[in-house]
Amino acid sequence: MNDRGDFDAIVVGAGPAGTTAALTLAQKGRRVALLERGESPGSKNMFGGMMAYCPTPERLLPDFWEQAPWERAVTKRVLTVVGEASSTSVTFHADASAERALTGFTLYRPLFDRWYAQQAEKQGVTLLCGCRVAGLLVRDGAVRGVNLGSPGDDLEAPIIIACDGTLSLLAQEAGLHAGFKPSQLALGIRALYRLSEAEIDDRFGLTGREGATHEVLGCTDGIRGGGYVYTQTETLSVGLVMHLDSLKQRGLAPYDLLDRFVASPAVAPLLRGSRLVEYSAHLLPEGGIGMVPRLSTAGLLLAGDAAGLCYTNGLNQEGMNLAMTSGMIAAEVTDEALTAADLSAARLGAYQERLKQSFVLRDMTTFRRAVDFMHHDRLFEAYPRVVGTLMEKIYRSDGQPKQKIGKLGREALRDVLPLRRVIGDLIEGGRAFLW
Repeated sequence: MNDRGDFDAIVVGAGPAGTTAALTLAQKGRRVALLERGESPGSKNMFGGMMAYCPTPERLLPDFWEQAPWERAVTKRVLTVVGEASSTSVTFHADASAERALTGFTLYRPLFDRWYAQQAEKQGVTLLCGCRVAGLLVRDGAVRGVNLGSPGDDLEAPIIIACDGTLSLLAQEAGLHAGFKPSQLALGIRALYRLSEAEIDDRFGLTGREGATHEVLGCTDGIRGGGYVYTQTETLSVGLVMHLDSLKQRGLAPYDLLDRFVASPAVAPLLRGSRLVEYSAHLLPEGGIGMVPRLSTAGLLLAGDAAGLCYTNGLNQEGMNLAMTSGMIAAEVTDEALTAADLSAARLGAYQERLKQSFVLRDMTTFRRAVDFMHHDRLFEAYPRVVGTLMEKIYRSDGQPKQKIGKLGREALRDVLPLRRVIGDLIEGGRAFLW
């Protein structure tokens, strides 16, 4: 290709982070190339299906959430803990008229990403699909473009924003990190089932474009992780998210675990009569603030999953909203650096400082202790068993005298966890999530 000087910036990856970055730059009058490896944006995406509400795209497209092809607005969230012979659920149900900032949205990413990239194209972004970025062009110690797979097949620009996913080879080539460890990654595996809109509404107690999510704990055969069912318009996303190191240690096949989850009493009734249409799997950054690398060098910025910007606090897993916001901030810093004609590492270091001021790194810092806490195997095996045993004892009616809940709790813990371990976990969990 060898188009030299045609673009002010190149964005690699047309996911939420990359498209947001490209759109932001285009609105500031910059010439931007948005490169996508797939045949179209979203075609290679392996996404569970749930996005927390994010106001960032509304700053770029004021009617964003009125026009975007989201599937359902989540008003009902169910958390289920699976024991040996029972399950216990807690349901949060927001009024449908509640502020949408309280909710999230379910998405089908091939449709969503394609639509979002089209909005960027309308504002001047050059979208190039089928582009496999093989490496960086570096001159005089600064990144100055990308190679598209063969000698001389180069695309140059003063600055690159890499949004190329969790296993970002560009970040590693630039020396921003040496690759993430298995303990910092999770494997997400998902199956998509077809079911009519009316059946979904009836089965999950929904109306209009209301949506529901079901998160399940204790369903992964002791592997650290959990399962989910997300409602879309005429499909259900069903999947597991498991810590990669725990999965490797157990030596279990992820698709076997998914098959068991789908057939489990907590999930099978929700899928009755549905038809399997798709399987997918992908890696997620799960190391929290501790895995966020250096985010810039001369001529290069990282955003989204490539920057490790994803976290879980035990109840929520957030990534797309962090990706969009980091993409916008990366673009703003890029625009300022272009205006100043200074693309040095020192100048671009402002990007990381801006992220620290935003909710992105502030939220990840707030829940920094959750990462270590969520690496205790007993949270995913022993405690679900204890909850199941306790609830069975509370609700059992067998003609025997009733006992107080405290005594039942001690009996449920017997031979499973020592009391001092439980007290230690309560203190550690409180520090991670409560104070």
